[in-house]
Amino acid sequence: MISKNITSNKEKLIKAFNNSSDFVAYEFKTRADIKILICFIEGFVNKDLFDRDILKPLILELDGQKEIKEVIFTPKIEEVDSIEQVKNEIIFGKIAIFIEGNTNCFVVELIKWDKRSIEEPNSEAVVRGPKEGFIEDIEVNKVLLRRKLRNNKLVFEDYRFGKQTNTKVSIAYIKGIVNEDVLQELKRRLEKIDIDAILESGYIEELIEDSPLSLIGTVSNAEKPDIIASKILEGKVAILVDGTPHVLTIPRIFVEGIMASEDYYLRPYYSTFLRLLRIIGLFAAVYLPGIFVALQLYHQEMIPTVLLINMAGAREGVPLPVTLEVLFMTIALELTKESGLRLPKNVGATVSIVGALILGQAAVEAGVVNAITIIVVSTSAIAEFVVPGLIQGIVVYRFVILLLGGLMGLYGVACGFIFITMELVSLDSFGVPFAWPIAPREWGGLKKDTLVRLPLWKNIFRPKAIEKRNIRRQISPWRK
Repeated sequence: MISKNITSNKEKLIKAFNNSSDFVAYEFKTRADIKILICFIEGFVNKDLFDRDILKPLILELDGQKEIKEVIFTPKIEEVDSIEQVKNEIIFGKIAIFIEGNTNCFVVELIKWDKRSIEEPNSEAVVRGPKEGFIEDIEVNKVLLRRKLRNNKLVFEDYRFGKQTNTKVSIAYIKGIVNEDVLQELKRRLEKIDIDAILESGYIEELIEDSPLSLIGTVSNAEKPDIIASKILEGKVAILVDGTPHVLTIPRIFVEGIMASEDYYLRPYYSTFLRLLRIIGLFAAVYLPGIFVALQLYHQEMIPTVLLINMAGAREGVPLPVTLEVLFMTIALELTKESGLRLPKNVGATVSIVGALILGQAAVEAGVVNAITIIVVSTSAIAEFVVPGLIQGIVVYRFVILLLGGLMGLYGVACGFIFITMELVSLDSFGVPFAWPIAPREWGGLKKDTLVRLPLWKNIFRPKAIEKRNIRRQISPWRK
């Protein structure tokens, strides 16, 4: 409970914050000789507004006749009646005001801290479409989403997770469109979270997903408000986490990996071509090195004669078996990518160029690998970046298919393909089949907005696997 004696409250809070240097406990008297205690964490509070709207009015106008809400003009003022509540509010950047003789504390929000400006995400750059992206402040991210969905039925529900971090997490959905079954299941899983810290949305993703041991995630994420808004309009639920620009959405289906937000801003037939190109890139990224190794070792009769002669000539003098050769270059590729990502941008770009050009050329000239292997591995690497949402699975499965191709030829590649397909078909995301509309097959989904992107006026219904109650999104009487 809060004591009537503000000195006692001051001692309790100083002890609660372990006498931290950034905890401010300022005690003073008003003109009417009323003792006031103000507590906050330095750096969280806008000092100019604090002096103008809190400190000055209290000293000059609070006289015992007026209530504090008549002196401080701010809509964000609340009363709390326990020291524990006060402590939690101060942790989140609010100002606590104690008045001598009063057993309640008034909490005011004047939060201000430095934040990154809104800019285009590097990982989701587009030629046409909105360039703004989420930042690390959850309140700013809510506003960005509100600007896309100016709808009174857009609902945000807030949670706090992490015993040590008290991280703010918010789920967002549109009432009446959201899949209620998915929403209730998400809430059930969130309520079970009991962990010390939530530092990024990846923590939440791992704690709530259906198959945490799978190489393919069943929770999607994006950094752009237009992408999240479009998914919410399909009946999905978004999960925003304070401290990260990556916003999660559930449920996720596999075909999202071959889609991009820009598909809906370009001509339908060109968007369809790009989707087919991404499918080819996906297969090339996973299977091309394995097929190359299998053909060279076990199925030379399937290679055209001229190409086979050229490949045999290129391998002359190369000491490594073809499987180890491709494996060596694939590992070198991953090392180059990882070093380029972790180093500063300018240095990282230089390292990538050195690794891709100088190292590859030197390896060919030294006879360690042949030029055709460089071409195959490079093509696989380029194709990988066409589907960035599936990169984690692609990298691991590429190694698996490569080893199977080296051990068992095309039979091994086929077994790997069947295994990967079976895994995709067996996955669920919050009760929604991950491989929809391929498995279970649904012709309407296949021919309208998955492999093919038809004109918007043809796209009348929401994905039936995601939302089954309110599936109609538009009526187009003037087009048939």
